[in-house]
Amino acid sequence: MTHSTAGTPHAPDHTASSPPDPRRWAALALICLAQFMLILDVTVVNVALPDMAVDLDLDREALTWVVTAYTLCFGGLMLLGGRLADAFGARRTLLAGLALFTTASLITGLAASAPVVLGGRIAQGVGAALLSPSALSIVTTTFHGAERNKALGVWAAIGGSGAAAGVLLGGALTDGPGWQWVFYVNVPVGLLVLAVLPAFVAARAPQPARLDVPGALLVTAGTGALIYGLVKAGDSGWAAPATLLPLTGAAVAYGLFAVAERASRAPLMDLRMFTRRPVLAGAFLMLMATALLIAFFFLGSVYLQHLRGFSPLKTGLFFLPVAVATGIGAHLGSRLVGHIGSRTTAVAGMVIAAAATVPLTRLSETGSVYRSLLPGLVIASAGIGAVFVTATTTALAMVEHREAGLASGVVNTFHEVGGSIGVAVVSTVAVSGIERGMAGGFTDAFTVCAVAAAVSAAVALGLVPRGTPQMTGGPHVH
Repeated sequence: MTHSTAGTPHAPDHTASSPPDPRRWAALALICLAQFMLILDVTVVNVALPDMAVDLDLDREALTWVVTAYTLCFGGLMLLGGRLADAFGARRTLLAGLALFTTASLITGLAASAPVVLGGRIAQGVGAALLSPSALSIVTTTFHGAERNKALGVWAAIGGSGAAAGVLLGGALTDGPGWQWVFYVNVPVGLLVLAVLPAFVAARAPQPARLDVPGALLVTAGTGALIYGLVKAGDSGWAAPATLLPLTGAAVAYGLFAVAERASRAPLMDLRMFTRRPVLAGAFLMLMATALLIAFFFLGSVYLQHLRGFSPLKTGLFFLPVAVATGIGAHLGSRLVGHIGSRTTAVAGMVIAAAATVPLTRLSETGSVYRSLLPGLVIASAGIGAVFVTATTTALAMVEHREAGLASGVVNTFHEVGGSIGVAVVSTVAVSGIERGMAGGFTDAFTVCAVAAAVSAAVALGLVPRGTPQMTGGPHVH
């Protein structure tokens, strides 16, 4: 799975003025190991959800929040994390984020109730929001010239490998020592990196930076209210006060966020970026692609284990081709964008995803899932992989070089938030399948996915600019 990442501005090239740090490649390995954990935790938990539900008595709402709480805080606070890295130093912020993420992983694994699990997932997301932009900042300032592109290429590979490893590792650990180990596995890795990293990454002087804390809190609270309203709709109905009040609160919070950003001398997100058509197109594509892909993992995992009796390990193995197909689609997409352009690639990717999802709207409690479910998920995920790359390259390569960092931050935020919204929507639509084991709930949810992909293709046809993007800097992906 390809992820656009933090809004770290392109660092100036200092090749001529400073010798390369001999520790740089060891530092990159450690940073990528830490980043790998963050990406792993997006997908690793999906396979463990049914076992967590049984052990902790989690209902559908709680299961949804186990997934969304992490990505919500990860994405909502990412830009603030980047500013903190500037204000307090990238190494210090990275270590603080890693310490929080590691501690939260231990607490989540030890949890015996839903509130503790959700609190741990929130803390994991906050730690990830501190760690990821700081890590990318260190990479872009440690490497220069051609080496920087190589280092960013390694960084980009973490996305696909993290997603594939997440579904497989989640199944193996849940089926083996237990679901708790999908969180415990982060602890020894985190402690190792915390102990060794300071010896390989030099501390740099922090830069004066204003912190837009109100903006970060408003956008995160607004998205949290949006997700809460979407989840409540599954039980209370769309017209119920329990649904309408949080949705209204989300709209108010987003409005206050826009006002706060315009008034701030150092806004968290420059809303004028949305007047740049490439950035708006990239953000939309990233939002929809992530929402669809994470929804596929969520729906498929619950369907296979609740209705078809799959074990966690068998479920993880089932999803491995899906994760690999996403990476293959991203690789093909990176080539197609340069040959046929961003618009054609984005539209084609979404059309493929929509068409491949249509057979999933006829799932039942019987029959072979390797004929009815797997081919559609694999083909749809390949199309989505191409859209991921198109979203990133459109937003970063079709704006001015000096704006690439801001564009990257915008696209990254929509990436993480998209996963949260996608899971919230399909959880609500599939309520009968998740709570009562009825195939109709899952087919309804996959129908929504197919329609969303088709509508996204139509929007992309008019929104994504023509032409082939020309990258002016390294790829901002994780």
